[in-house]
Amino acid sequence: MATRASTSCRVSAMNLTLYSFFFFFFLLTLRTSVEAAGRGVNNNNKGGGLGASFIFGDSLVDAGNNNYLPTLSRANMKPNGIDFKASGGIPTGRFTNGRTIGDIVGEELGSANYAIPFLAPNATGKALLAGVNYASGGGGIMNATGRIFVNRLGMDVQVDFFNTTRKQFDDLLGKEKAKEYISKKSIFSITIGANDFLNNYLFPLLSVGTRFTQTPDDFIGDMLEHLRDQLTRLYKLDARKFVIGNVGPIGCIPYQKTINQLDENECVDLANKLANQYNVRLKNLLEELNKKLPGAMFVHANVYDLVMELITNYKKYGFKTATKACCGNGGQFAGIIPCGPTSSMCEERDKYVFWDPYHPSEAANVIIAKQLLHGDIKVISPVNLSKLRDM
Repeated sequence: MATRASTSCRVSAMNLTLYSFFFFFFLLTLRTSVEAAGRGVNNNNKGGGLGASFIFGDSLVDAGNNNYLPTLSRANMKPNGIDFKASGGIPTGRFTNGRTIGDIVGEELGSANYAIPFLAPNATGKALLAGVNYASGGGGIMNATGRIFVNRLGMDVQVDFFNTTRKQFDDLLGKEKAKEYISKKSIFSITIGANDFLNNYLFPLLSVGTRFTQTPDDFIGDMLEHLRDQLTRLYKLDARKFVIGNVGPIGCIPYQKTINQLDENECVDLANKLANQYNVRLKNLLEELNKKLPGAMFVHANVYDLVMELITNYKKYGFKTATKACCGNGGQFAGIIPCGPTSSMCEERDKYVFWDPYHPSEAANVIIAKQLLHGDIKVISPVNLSKLRDM
């Protein structure tokens, strides 16, 4: 009996040790993921250096905010982030295999760290000075956008959150220095609008009422009025340097091609038509705001043409496909089920324009980001981001 009891105690102690080890490993992994979400590891501090990078938008630039929401729109599971060096390949909540466009632009402009997710527990104190990311997968300009995901941060909420950050900057730097830092040294990046079509106006069931009562022109008009108010609110909080991306060719993503059973070289006409209608009016709005708001610079990023160029001439840029998702399941283009632990994944991730059914790969993001940084007025106007930083 004594021997059995002794053996039982040793086994229990061993189990407790193993449990403690795995619990510690879990906490360490979680901490690594949280810290890496806002950390940069490959900064050469080019040029004069960027002050803060404030990033607003949707899953194209979400750096992990949705990790802290009860939502169906999440990317904090493998193999997402497999090529994100700052976390050692641990998922951070980015909807791609590596860096987002916002991450890459911040690095190239000389930011000390990646903009930290607003909802991350370590988004406090001096960690805010490199910038804050408010973007949220499923978010849109309109508050109703993304209801299918249960929870997400729309643009109105993201601006509310910046108001909180603005007060924190006053506490950190003092009112005078904070105002100068935000207005003269920082860039405000807005990448939003695609979900307002994909997960609102065009979404089956949820959009029936909207499409019945609103024409496309009316819906786009509502979008732009909301965006005008949101940008003006940021301006009143001392934002001065803005870059706003238009909506990309959403009719050409693997998800749209798959559910509409299109051929490899086809895209959904209605989705792209709506995007183009919005994009024309967005550019007009930004030109108007440049004239109306003293001291502000609103830069228009022609994301639609940049992505369409990659899709049309993918071989020229070293890609093997611009149709099939690297990570996903369902249909001939792996375009139905989002990337997750049970997804099939390609071996050559840098040879795919699309990482998953909706989002570009890091390789595609790098090409797009470099055009935004150094491109001419065909892709970014009136100035590119390198010039915007130095203004």
